Amino acid sequence: MKQIKSLSLALVLVMGLQTQTFAWGAIGHYVIGKLAEWQMKSTTVERVEEILQKESISGVGVWMDNIRSDKNYNYTNTWHWVTTANGEYDKSIQEEAGDAYEAFLRIKENLKKGGLSTQEERDQLRMLIHIVGDLHQPFHVGKPGDRGGNDVKVSFFNKETNIHAVWDSDLIASKNMSYSEIATELQKRINPSLIDKYTKTTPADWLKEAVAIRPAMYDIPENGRIGYEYIYKYYHHTEERLIAAGIRLAQALEEIYG
Repeated sequence: MKQIKSLSLALVLVMGLQTQTFAWGAIGHYVIGKLAEWQMKSTTVERVEEILQKESISGVGVWMDNIRSDKNYNYTNTWHWVTTANGEYDKSIQEEAGDAYEAFLRIKENLKKGGLSTQEERDQLRMLIHIVGDLHQPFHVGKPGDRGGNDVKVSFFNKETNIHAVWDSDLIASKNMSYSEIATELQKRINPSLIDKYTKTTPADWLKEAVAIRPAMYDIPENGRIGYEYIYKYYHHTEERLIAAGIRLAQALEEIYG
């Protein structure tokens, strides 16, 4: 009986979710930022928050999504994703205005060099924090042809949506936990060995990691209906991506400001 009540509650929760079009939704970006804060030296966190004008690393994770309606930042519209057929970066299939992969590399170098105005540094720092998260949402490292899964229609607990939106926010929301609760649970899994594993990679490796789990991402029945079984089989990929992003964001910020 308890199981039935629990499943019913989860079903109501998931059916009530609103489709998100941004990577990880707010919760995912908050989790990544919080995990990064916990891996960083306190002095580095203080320096970063000083540049952010007292905003937190976790709190600014959604800033780049929030400015999409601001015409002053239209030049960043394509910096939320990168397209790769096989895990290799191919400039010829990217947007002319740039992509998440090249934007991350360029912004990180800009911040390391310095010489930016106060506002420029703040903006670029907020962009970097967001883009690291986006590069770890597998459908933001999408394959050519389906707009990162946006064209793949599914029914998630009878809610008509697309597989991109499921990975952005529905999988996370199905856990019915706050971002701080999720971050706390994931932090328990982080150890020196895991940190070593994720910090010995390059951004080029991040693309390959996303491609490696594509078979799971597209494991959708012909009728397009997914629910508990899909969550049970593949939610662990979401957790792994959030952990990797948090560790790597901490690494990037330490390299710049540590």
